[in-house]
Amino acid sequence: MLFGGDITDFGADDELVAVKQMMDSLRYKYYVVPGNHDCKWSESGCNTFKKVFGYEQFNFKVKGWRFLGCSCGPDMRMAPALIPRESMQWLRSLEAGERSVFVNHFPQDTSVLNYFDLTKELKRIGVQFYIGGHWHTNRSLNFEGIPAVLGRSSMEDNNKKAGYNIFEIGDDGNVLITERRINKKGKFVDLEPWYENTLRPVPETHVYDADGISDSYPWMRFDVNKKYPQVREVWKFHEDGNIASGFARQGGRAWYSTCSGTVNCINLEDGSIVWSKDLPGKIFSTPAVDGNSLVLGCTDGNIYSLDARDGSVLWSVKTAKSVLGCPVIRSGKVYVGGSDGCFRCLDLATGAVIWNFDQVEGFVECRAWVDDQQVVFGSWKNKLYSLEAATGKLMWTWSCERKIRVYSPAGTWPVKSAGRIFIADPDRRVYALDAATGKQLFYVSGGREAIGMSQDGSAIYAKTMFHKSYAFRADVPVPESGKLPVKDQLWHVDNGSGYEIGTSAISEIGGMVLTPTDKGNIFALDAADGKLLWYHKISIALVNPMEVWKTKEGKKYILASAMDGVVALLEVPVQ
Repeated sequence: MLFGGDITDFGADDELVAVKQMMDSLRYKYYVVPGNHDCKWSESGCNTFKKVFGYEQFNFKVKGWRFLGCSCGPDMRMAPALIPRESMQWLRSLEAGERSVFVNHFPQDTSVLNYFDLTKELKRIGVQFYIGGHWHTNRSLNFEGIPAVLGRSSMEDNNKKAGYNIFEIGDDGNVLITERRINKKGKFVDLEPWYENTLRPVPETHVYDADGISDSYPWMRFDVNKKYPQVREVWKFHEDGNIASGFARQGGRAWYSTCSGTVNCINLEDGSIVWSKDLPGKIFSTPAVDGNSLVLGCTDGNIYSLDARDGSVLWSVKTAKSVLGCPVIRSGKVYVGGSDGCFRCLDLATGAVIWNFDQVEGFVECRAWVDDQQVVFGSWKNKLYSLEAATGKLMWTWSCERKIRVYSPAGTWPVKSAGRIFIADPDRRVYALDAATGKQLFYVSGGREAIGMSQDGSAIYAKTMFHKSYAFRADVPVPESGKLPVKDQLWHVDNGSGYEIGTSAISEIGGMVLTPTDKGNIFALDAADGKLLWYHKISIALVNPMEVWKTKEGKKYILASAMDGVVALLEVPVQ
């Protein structure tokens, strides 16, 4: 039996364990690939799936056919799907030309950022048929010549009874798919076959450019960079694994981690690796550095402080679950949230717990806003929390009007100015709250989770999912209606990004508003009027939170990474 993903609603540990118990009651051996619901909102950072099922990829043979399957994310970040680099390397290690069936949750079209890499590899290894899910309905498709189907959900909905599909694939390559449903009497009934085809080897017909992108995918091409040659790539390299977090930077060095659990220190001059440290879990936590202390969370359940000079462990604090939150270091203290219902304040030197707020509902993945008055963060259980910075005592909570978990204020990195907390929420709004009380002052239509603030704190920046960016004064008068209209914003412009759901924080430096996107582009807008200054493509995938700075000589730099493992240093024009 094959399960095509979305076996849980929210990727929670108890959900995965319960589903495994149900599957184990089946009479037949089964294989499963995780879907976006199992990966995006995983409190374990996608660790529990492997622990429960024992694998993240499968490869088995039945009657002359090889069946292959792997994950497609997006792991922990709201973005289009992406076949992990580890899975791509696994596929490249397989023998070519053996007739195969490939199972993945997503349709292999523009829903998956590196689908052109995948379909090319599938043809090489002999895949003749593709099985997916995601749309939760029976559909016949074709992915670059590979015949494909997406299958229905097993659950009952308003249109059809609970059921599943039966696949028959013969030695001659003939495939027949029949839907089996449960009727009103609780008995299974087979419908007429809805798909029939004869499978054959699929030849490669596309031509690929120097970047490995097919001639049929112009929207992913890197030649867009020729339009703005004033942006210079100082250096750029490709990691072996995916990256889903930002950087810590200090002096001439920077630190970042990979999803597979490696922490790297690099020399900013040339991008060379100074040291690497492997931790026993995946990492989605953006690190923080202060002096010789580099602090980050890990999905093995520990908060680590590493020696920034060589990667040795200075201390670690064990928690009950994964630590996906991004630490903040302030005045010798570390502030970080985890998946165990706790947000902690630790002593930077020793790791000793100063206070522990243990009433968090859901898990924390964001970087909190921290100042002398308060600590503000959201969780994946509909709540935004404000704690007293000194004691950890609860000041207030706020919840989105729509009480659905996917609309939780959890992915946003809050900012504060003019006595107000600003967040971008998945319900497609930016909210302004009174910092002292949590009272909602107003909202602005358009947003996701990406938000930013000018260096002087005077302006708030945001973007919509549909090619718009806007800015408004942090101290703008509260509108009587509770909604800030476009006429009261500093600017509201078309940013040229198209449909875009990236959630990485927006930065500003020297009059440029820098917006990372979900398809590898970085857009620069004029902070004064929102005019497009330039954009540059470093990757095909989600750009993570960036580090931006200006040197004494006036040069401006952007240190950026992308989920597909790209790391790049850009020198950008002075505004």
